[in-house]
Amino acid sequence: MGASLPPKESNLFKLIVKSYETKQYKKGLKAADAILKKFPDHGETLSMKGLTLNCMDRKPEAYELVRLGLKNDLKSHVCWHVYGLLYRSDREYREAIKCYRNALRIDPDNIEILRDLSLLQAQMRDLEGFVETRQQLLTLKPNHRMNWIGFAVAQHLNFNGLKAVDILEAYEGTLEDDYPPDNERCEHGEMLLYKISVLEECGLAERALEELHKKEHKIVDKLSYKEQEVSLLEKLGSFDKGEELYKKLLSMNPDNYKYYEGLQRCMGMHKKNGKYSSDDIDRLEALFESLSRKYSRSSAVKRIPLDFLSAEKFRLAAESYIRPFLTKGVPSLFSDLSPLYDHFGKADILEKLILKLEHSLKSTGVYPGGIDKEPPSTLMWTLFYLAQHYDRRGHYDTALRKIDEAIEHTPTVIDLYSVKCDYPLFALHHYMKSWGYHNCDLPRDPSPYSRILKHAGDPVAAAALADEARCMDLADRYVNSDCVKRMLQADQVALAEKTAVLFTKDGEQHNNLHDMQCMWYELESGESYLRQGDLGRALKKFLAVEKHYSDITEDQFDFHSYCLRKMTLQTYVEMLKFQDRLHSHSYFRKAAAGAIRCYLRLYDSPSKPSAEEDEEMSKLAPSQKKKLRQKQRKAEARAKKEAEVKEESNTAAVSKSGKRPAKPVDLDPNGEKLLQVEDPLVEATKYLKLLQKHSSDSLETHLLSFEVHMRRQKILLALKALKHLVRLDADSPDTHRCLIKFFNKVGSMPAPVTDAEKLIWGVLDAERPTFSQLHGKSLVEANTLYLEKHRDSLNHRAAVAEMIFVMEPNKKKEAINLIEESSIDLVPAKARLKDCIAVHKLLGTILDDQDAASSWKVRCARYFPYSIYFEGTQSSAVANKNHKLPENGSQNALSSNGNVEKLEALNDLSIQ
Repeated sequence: MGASLPPKESNLFKLIVKSYETKQYKKGLKAADAILKKFPDHGETLSMKGLTLNCMDRKPEAYELVRLGLKNDLKSHVCWHVYGLLYRSDREYREAIKCYRNALRIDPDNIEILRDLSLLQAQMRDLEGFVETRQQLLTLKPNHRMNWIGFAVAQHLNFNGLKAVDILEAYEGTLEDDYPPDNERCEHGEMLLYKISVLEECGLAERALEELHKKEHKIVDKLSYKEQEVSLLEKLGSFDKGEELYKKLLSMNPDNYKYYEGLQRCMGMHKKNGKYSSDDIDRLEALFESLSRKYSRSSAVKRIPLDFLSAEKFRLAAESYIRPFLTKGVPSLFSDLSPLYDHFGKADILEKLILKLEHSLKSTGVYPGGIDKEPPSTLMWTLFYLAQHYDRRGHYDTALRKIDEAIEHTPTVIDLYSVKCDYPLFALHHYMKSWGYHNCDLPRDPSPYSRILKHAGDPVAAAALADEARCMDLADRYVNSDCVKRMLQADQVALAEKTAVLFTKDGEQHNNLHDMQCMWYELESGESYLRQGDLGRALKKFLAVEKHYSDITEDQFDFHSYCLRKMTLQTYVEMLKFQDRLHSHSYFRKAAAGAIRCYLRLYDSPSKPSAEEDEEMSKLAPSQKKKLRQKQRKAEARAKKEAEVKEESNTAAVSKSGKRPAKPVDLDPNGEKLLQVEDPLVEATKYLKLLQKHSSDSLETHLLSFEVHMRRQKILLALKALKHLVRLDADSPDTHRCLIKFFNKVGSMPAPVTDAEKLIWGVLDAERPTFSQLHGKSLVEANTLYLEKHRDSLNHRAAVAEMIFVMEPNKKKEAINLIEESSIDLVPAKARLKDCIAVHKLLGTILDDQDAASSWKVRCARYFPYSIYFEGTQSSAVANKNHKLPENGSQNALSSNGNVEKLEALNDLSIQ
């Protein structure tokens, strides 16, 4: 580097490189300017100056200088390398790889460039190139351990595990017999465990076990050693030895569920068709009885039998398990037992058991058959469990009554309020008593409370009491977060932001929550804005979550060299596999689906200014349209540049004053620019492709695909989505809607004219018989047969009614009658309210019968008395009307400690 310069300037160039590596950027710039004063066209100096400016957030100047330097010296590997580093800093990895390859054509044996290239190839999953580069590095520097390990990992990732094992063994052959020294024992042991795991992955379990026993004295992590050994013993069929080893592992950690599962496998107690045989249940019962005597303090050994026991044995085991938790006051007991509610009959047994305990505690203060007096809190936790139990089963009135009892028993337990969530009326009554108004004439309805009330359909009331629970412990971040979530579900976004800011750094709510990748908050905010029709803000929140996943993908870059250096090889490979399936995570799926729904709504109902602008544009000549668009682009670019200059000047001013650098200003806080897209469906397709690639087993993915492609008139792609829907769930109401809509639209299309249209029609004619629902039937017949099959389901009847109207609009009355004849009681408890709301929207919008919608609303209000949507008699909406309560419970006068505010609150209630 800098070889073409005189000695003095050559030393200055080395100083630039050293200053860059030590982050002394001003010193490096000074040296670069000294060289350029004499040699203004020196390409390598220009490139290094640009790279230094890039680190000082002066990117436009950096790119200009690096490109100028490359132009002046195209045959310099330094200029190409620097250009690659510049692209890498901007995450333009493919362009960086091109630059590195150009640098290697000039200097093929440059270790630094090869190493940087290998990191990018691992990042981009160019596995063949990764293998080639790591092999070249090993050839150039075979005495470096990291090059051996890197080459082996590259072969493993490229699905050549045996080659990876050969490389690791060749590396071991270069070591001395007394290797490793004490300071490298852990790292060497990790490498050996990695090699054994690769052998196991290749199906060479016997060789892997032999190698494991041979290298036992060199492996420091004895727990991982035992877990690897027992895994190999299982694969080799040595179940006796595996059973013995699992019991040793249980003695080390008797609460590890995986050890119990492994022990069951080794003892031959497997589920057949999802169930245990009677013989296996007897053996399991004996096994866990002996283990419970040995590990009496383990909760896992008592919890696992509840999954396979039944009838009286289940009741006895459940009572033995539940009693200590109620006495200790463990709030998560219901969450622990919740999976048992999916087992037939066990929910009824648990209900009878807990009611029996409640009765005994209320009447005698002891458990049935017990002698020792239980503490008063035991009854409170029993009521707490019962409230959650009835909530799970959809009996909201009983659930609310039980949680009300628990709060009256012990009003200071925050967990009760998290489940309870009363509307503001209860809060006022509670506070008025504390002020001395003991005999106030205020009606006390059965208190609708938090999680129960949310399920019952009153999110506003849920948010109000969640806020009351928050105020009981202002230092609890979890309770604060739970309160924020309830407020967002009640569409109280501004209030939620003010509450969330209490636990963010220096009160900067938006920046901190975004920087902390608080995705649950952004998802709930996005859903709230979407419900309110604010598509700009909703898109901004959903796309922020997508940005987090991009950042997580980028974050793996630093680990490509770190993990090889520290020898955490198994964890490294697991991390890469996790990154490959990162976009299948539920949060990303929700964000992508939310963004697609926003774009669909934007396409269906474009904003008014945009529509007017399009109308004006349509009147212009083509040349005028082109000039106008160019003018708009220039204006946007100018505004963006001015904002960047302003931001840079602000940052410079802050840094000179010695204060903390200012955070970048959001130039589009309301997401208005996100709505200014030429084709919303094209934007939706970007996220749809990610869902199709990573969440292909989700019904929602293909529903969204169908909706997007039907709007884009991509008939064959819509057919493909329809086939996926039928494969995943042919009986789903959504699948039935899509099936009928698709072939109804196809039947109304004009006859094909072009060759392409004829080809599409040929495909459709060939594919229609493959749908068993339509084989030999008309669409009307298929719809009728679907109704006969699912006559007892409200959701399915609604789908049939909608399709009757779609196919034959003159039969609208018949479709409405089909819905009105439905029984709400037939809907499952959890989905009942949601499905009834969907039916009401169907009646009011698609079927467009306001009388039928009003009738349905009145009918549902009786079934859902706590529902705000249906304005049930016990909902907070009705309570606020009757008692003039403020809708935002936490913003009313009660949140203040002053007596003036208390009196104002009393006056608002018209209490004498």
